[in-house]
Amino acid sequence: MPRDFREEGFAKLDQDLAYLMEILREVLEDLGEGPVAAQLPWPSESRPAGTPRSFSPQLGQACSIGFQLLNLVEENVAAQMRRARASTEPPQVEPGLWTDHLLDLKAAGWKAPAVAAALSGVCVEPVLTAHPTEAKRSTVLDLHRELYLLLVQRENKMWTPQERAAIRTQIKVVLEMLWRTGEVLLQKPDVAKERQTIMHYLREVFPAVLPRLDLSLRNAWQAAGWDPALLAGPGKLPRLHFGSWVGGDRDGHPLVTAQVTRESLLELREQALLVLYRKLEGLPRHLSLSALTHAVPPPLTTAIRRCIRLLGERGQRAAARNPMEPWRQFSSLILARMPVVVNEAGRVELHDHPGAYGAPDDLAADLKLLRQSLVRVGAHRLAASEIDPILRAADVFGFHLAALDVRQNSAFHDKALSQLMTAAGLDGADYAEWNEKERLAFLDRELRSPRPFLREGAPTGPEAAAVVECYRVLAAHAARHGTGGLGALIVSMTRRASDLFTVYLLAREAGLAEFHSGQLVCALPVVPLFETLDDLAGAPEILRRFLEHPVTRASLKHQQGRARRPCQQVMIGYSDSNKDAGILASQWGLHRAQTELARVAEDCGCGLSFFHGRGGTISRGAGPTHRFLEALPHGTLHGGLRVTEQGETIAQKYANQITAAFNLELLLAGATGTALRHRRPAAERPERAAIATRLTEFSSAAYRGLLQAEGFMDFYTQATPLDALEHSRIGSRPSRRTGARTLADLRAIPWVFSWTQSRFYLPGWFGVGTALERLRAEEPALFKSLAGQISSWPFMRYVLTNVETNLASADPALMRAYAALVKDPALRRRFLGEIEAEFRRSRRLLDEVFGGRPMEARRPRMLKTLHLRDVPLRALHQQQIVLLRQWRQLRERDKGRDAAAMLPDLLLSINAIAAGLRTTG
Repeated sequence: MPRDFREEGFAKLDQDLAYLMEILREVLEDLGEGPVAAQLPWPSESRPAGTPRSFSPQLGQACSIGFQLLNLVEENVAAQMRRARASTEPPQVEPGLWTDHLLDLKAAGWKAPAVAAALSGVCVEPVLTAHPTEAKRSTVLDLHRELYLLLVQRENKMWTPQERAAIRTQIKVVLEMLWRTGEVLLQKPDVAKERQTIMHYLREVFPAVLPRLDLSLRNAWQAAGWDPALLAGPGKLPRLHFGSWVGGDRDGHPLVTAQVTRESLLELREQALLVLYRKLEGLPRHLSLSALTHAVPPPLTTAIRRCIRLLGERGQRAAARNPMEPWRQFSSLILARMPVVVNEAGRVELHDHPGAYGAPDDLAADLKLLRQSLVRVGAHRLAASEIDPILRAADVFGFHLAALDVRQNSAFHDKALSQLMTAAGLDGADYAEWNEKERLAFLDRELRSPRPFLREGAPTGPEAAAVVECYRVLAAHAARHGTGGLGALIVSMTRRASDLFTVYLLAREAGLAEFHSGQLVCALPVVPLFETLDDLAGAPEILRRFLEHPVTRASLKHQQGRARRPCQQVMIGYSDSNKDAGILASQWGLHRAQTELARVAEDCGCGLSFFHGRGGTISRGAGPTHRFLEALPHGTLHGGLRVTEQGETIAQKYANQITAAFNLELLLAGATGTALRHRRPAAERPERAAIATRLTEFSSAAYRGLLQAEGFMDFYTQATPLDALEHSRIGSRPSRRTGARTLADLRAIPWVFSWTQSRFYLPGWFGVGTALERLRAEEPALFKSLAGQISSWPFMRYVLTNVETNLASADPALMRAYAALVKDPALRRRFLGEIEAEFRRSRRLLDEVFGGRPMEARRPRMLKTLHLRDVPLRALHQQQIVLLRQWRQLRERDKGRDAAAMLPDLLLSINAIAAGLRTTG
């Protein structure tokens, strides 16, 4: 009888959770918190689940830790079950990983040489952002990592009872530290703290999992029955790079100054060189081939002499250590050429000494020469094991670790240009109000002129000074170190072509754009970010005008060198379009825009690479990675893919090496498989566009009708903990763009976070039930078609499955409890009645679309994880409601000091609920 891995996983989850809860109870009792331990709402190995009674901050913290333990157990169980399935005969294929995609491509008629040739054309770039959706302190995250490693260590079946007891003791130590460490951030983290957090992943996690990733591809390749020689040698694997917004994203973030950007670039360079130096350190010890037993290839001897000459005395010292071991000599010289120095304390510091490598390509050239010299004497295995991983790391991380993007809002750029024009004596005071024809005519004239508006140091307004100073930092970095560590100039809220051309003028002012052969050329790519539905609809025409401009064409050619054809990056945002019109309209608007944008780029003879600005929740673009890639519009993925990783999702996906390798493989394998499938034509299904269009019309009308109804903002702000969230300290960036108390000014993150905390999950499903009901009534043939092909239509299956996940996470009883905070009974009844009716309608119609089988039968894993959280979450929500009511009453009575004293408990409840739901905004 085959193993039932689902039930096996459920059993292991229950056992491991009970084990950890037993230890947590012991720790709490040891610390004099017996009453708290007795109320923990999860069973342990020797005791049943408690019942939360009189809630206290201590119980809130204990429940928060309990949720975090549950999250770690789920992560480990998922990893262990993947290992178990891979160990069966034959191994079970995991959806979305390399084996799954390669076997699928093989079945579709792809041959190994064609797939191998395509691999190096794939480039995936996760971009780490510091959007304020990580509620946990970095100290707490470190302790979580320790606990996870102890859980993994416990999986070893060879431990003796004494060794297992030692692991248990160490878990108790970490849990005590977790209990004694405050959960709530005492102050908003600054950018340096956020940079420190993401640096951990870039420096410690990603370099360590890179070999595991490559091994997984090679193993899957052989499992597909393909020749491993096709992947041998450097440059044969898909490219992986990383990006960062920490220290570069200044959209509504006044703390990201030019100095912060300068510091971020410096730290990224320092840490990248440290990563490579660590990898190179062991190379001389492993290449002890003797010249007495091997014929030394002449190119190696020549390279040794060249490096000694370049390094002078430093090179002579490095070469003198092993005179009869030229491979070791050369690897020592490579290490000596790194632009770092080891100080007396053993720390590695930046040091651009004479002879140091100026760029990662120079390092790669010497490593390739060293590799060839090993191959020449038959040491193929040494070349593959010792040199290839370092070459791979040099390609992935370069001398910059991650490329730093700079993002700013188009309205900010308008102010900056207006100030520059005014300071130069031009009539630019009302530039932002000019019509597009006037703006383009002015910009076109200026882009043909080499002179800046002002001499350096001349006074300007604050926006102009901020932009120009930032761009000067980028220009100085590019002049010294090249553009490898610099990402794109991203224009958020791109609404017209002039928003993009304005950036070229600002870059000209800072020396970031210069004239070459009579043509202005920008050193960095200018990337539009289309966010709202209206902007997405207008995006194709904006892109066409942008790509047809000579400055854009010349800049792309300059930036991309000898590429066969230029490639333009376009960023699309998932948050604001959802906030604007609801999930169905947002997803279809994004889907349609990508298709049209790809067509425009093709017409202009240009490649197109999409940058997907996905958030951590379904309402902001999240969803299973492999399903997301499957659902992309056909023909829009050609190998280049950037995607944001935000807030708490960074820790969830990448905190631990096993999980990090899994999630990165989903991206790499999925991008490769999808890009290859997109090369072949797909069958036309015109009725699908008709279905999606009608659903969009119906759902957005219902969604906007709710948001635009009189009294909605009063209901929303009272029925959710939005006001408390705006006092939280989970990110350095303000929650509103300009500070205005309007729905339009509110960022998508607190919008989604507040609905999540109050268990409405409203942005992720409202309007869907009405849309499906109207489609069934008004277009019965289309409704029947939708239900008949839901399993074979990747886009709609992905969207509606995500909607269903939000519906499952929403809780009508808790909605009613939060709605009781609304003071006006009539207002409460009106909006709550409409929301509850739409909730029931959506659940009923989705069951019908998915074949009449209820969600409980189709998605047992999701319901299992919700069940494990249900009782403790209800207690936390009820306590949060009490705290919210008391806190608001104190603020209304102008008792600010008493309200401030309550705030830590309220923020702790937010943290605990976020831990239980595994999501914020």
